[in-house]
Amino acid sequence: MAFFTELGDRVVGAPSILAADFANLAAEVRQAAEGGAELVHFDAMDNHFVPNLTVGPAVAASLVEAVDLPVDAHLMVDNPDNLIQPFIEAGVTSISVQPEAVTHLHRILEVIRNGGCEAGVALNPTTPPEFIEWALPYLDYILVMSVNPGFGGQSFIPEMVEKVRRIKQMTDLPVQVDGGITEETAPLMAEAGAQVLVAGSAVYKGDPATEMRKIIEAARRAAG
Repeated sequence: MAFFTELGDRVVGAPSILAADFANLAAEVRQAAEGGAELVHFDAMDNHFVPNLTVGPAVAASLVEAVDLPVDAHLMVDNPDNLIQPFIEAGVTSISVQPEAVTHLHRILEVIRNGGCEAGVALNPTTPPEFIEWALPYLDYILVMSVNPGFGGQSFIPEMVEKVRRIKQMTDLPVQVDGGITEETAPLMAEAGAQVLVAGSAVYKGDPATEMRKIIEAARRAAG
């Protein structure tokens, strides 16, 4: 299964489960899908790399079974090596790791790809794009964090728009963005070259289908 490598030049939306009602997770994702979402963004946090604790491979496996959208796992964890295989077995489509937390990045990206998933890296706001320059041949996508990872509902960091532009100058890989993405900030990121807009609080503040659709349409207008 592939998502990012088949994205082409499309701009798409993805709900972040971090802001959803975990007691009704599948239903919340389906509502966002009604608004045009094409991917689910699944945040795994360990209370070490980030100051929060969320869910892991067992919940990812349940979500994969319950919804029709591909599931994209973002591992905001120290030492993600031990979690790669369980997430592969959970059936997720793609896995991104934080290069700041990985000692042997090439090795872990190869493990992800060899397991049949697409491999990505997620860059913290102050991590420069050049940090992953030598990893580009082993990546299928890049995730730019436009807030500090760990909590939903944070304010968008405007300098991340220029960061997306710089990454697009370095590579043709799809860029995903996550953090403070709203109907107002999504167009800024899309105009800069981002193609996958992850939104949590902005989607689940009201009717998920309506809010997701607003974000996608605003981003596509800006992308031209």
